[in-house]
Amino acid sequence: MTSVITLLTDYGLEDGFVASCHGVIMGIAPQARIIDVCHLVPAGDIRRGAAILAQTLPYLPAGVHVGAVDPATAGARRSIVVEAGHRVFIGPDNGLLSWALMAAGGARVAYEISNRDLFLNRLSPAFPGRDIYAPVAARLCTGSKPADVGPEVPLDRLLSLPAPTARIGEGAADGEVLSLDRNGNVQLSVTADDLASIGVHVGDTLAVSMGRRQITVPLRDTFAAVPPGSLVAFTDSAGHITFAVRSGDAAERLGLPPGAHVRLARAADI
Repeated sequence: MTSVITLLTDYGLEDGFVASCHGVIMGIAPQARIIDVCHLVPAGDIRRGAAILAQTLPYLPAGVHVGAVDPATAGARRSIVVEAGHRVFIGPDNGLLSWALMAAGGARVAYEISNRDLFLNRLSPAFPGRDIYAPVAARLCTGSKPADVGPEVPLDRLLSLPAPTARIGEGAADGEVLSLDRNGNVQLSVTADDLASIGVHVGDTLAVSMGRRQITVPLRDTFAAVPPGSLVAFTDSAGHITFAVRSGDAAERLGLPPGAHVRLARAADI
């Protein structure tokens, strides 16, 4: 089994939560290499955590990928280990892992984590990341097998977030708000390739329909291509079309929550 363990949580960096997870892993598997994907996921924001993990996954080495974002009452959610491609995922069964599993080629087998011999001796139901996920990940790096964690779970019983949708029609791309980042940028499920397929390219102006509202937004290489305070659309590092306000907050200006429907077209075609 690989010695790489990645961590994604909503624990923040103000306290010792992340360090304690590192310490547990190193105490069991001192040879492990730990990659911190993100610990600033908004508290309980499963969708944002799922997007970050799925979009980062192609740049991560194969390994054990731990996700700990769950607004449910501590201990109310079963914990799972899922194999997908050459990777292993650990986290709550709440959909957090689902988009990353798709990005890895789809889940092959899943197990419910119930073998307490793999946990820390002192178990707090309020901190599964430290007491369950971290030690299980470390033990998978030191010879334990995914099947050792507990009984198999039918794949159709795993909770999944609805897959982001993007539909390309005649001269328009319909999508949804995929996620909002900490800078107020609004990432869409529509990609640059989707826009190119309807003849929209950098330098054009987008006609953006949001329910009954319609605005125009310049499509540029980066958010820095417009004056401060201006709204712009650009292709982000994951290849998705994203709205930003230079030196501002696009999410606040547009009032678009995750999942909101958006239609994009070239302004001259409307």
